[in-house]
Formats: sequence, C-alpha cells, structure tokens
Amino acid sequence: MSNRIERANSEIQKCLVEIIKNKMNDPRLDKIVSITEVNVTPDFKYCKAKVSVLDINDVSNVTRVLQKSEGYIKRELAKMVDMPFIPKINFVVDKSTMSAIRVEEILRNLNIPAEETQDGDDDL
Repeated sequence: MSNRIERANSEIQKCLVEIIKNKMNDPRLDKIVSITEVNVTPDFKYCKAKVSVLDINDVSNVTRVLQKSEGYIKRELAKMVDMPFIPKINFVVDKSTMSAIRVEEILRNLNIPAEETQDGDDDL
C-alpha cells in the first residue's frame, strides 16, 4: 500500500472518530463506538470503515445509524480533510473485535478451579 493511501486512511480514521464522538448528537451512539480500521480505494472514491462497539447486541444498530448518517459525516469530513474526493463511506462491523469479546465472555463463564499449591513442590 502506498504511503499516500496509508496517510489518507489514518487521517480519515481520526476524523471519523472525532465526528462520531463530538459532532453527532444521536443517543443511539452513546455507547462506546470506535473506528478500528479504515481502507480507502486508490482513487479515493470509496472507503470501508470498520466499526467496533463495546456491546455486541448494539453493533448492527450502530452501523445502521452511521450508514444513514453518511451524508452528514461526509460533509463534516470534507471540512476536516483536504482530499481530491471525499469517499463514499461504507460502515461495516469489525468481526475481530466481536470475536475477541465473545472469547472473553466464554472464558469468564468457565468454572475453572484454582490450582492448589503444595509446599513440597519447591524442588527447583
């Protein structure tokens, strides 16, 4: 990936986080929402933004709200970045974060007894 595209991805990601956290007043976005990755196409016309939400049950609602607000987000993004085109943004669920949360939940629910230490095992 070229340095130009990497810089664009980084800048768009920072701006999207800023817009979602500080400029959108939608109560459905009060949950902890983060943009984990941004991938813009080389022609800067399309952009895929991966969304991660702390509550697994709200992920689809949050992505739906963000997708419906895409016009507003693009206008705000145009004010913040200097790019040849402001890309059409497609918000998708970050499945890696959801998988990590699910694994953590499974591990928390396991009933693993604590190991007992014996005084006579110090033969190192």
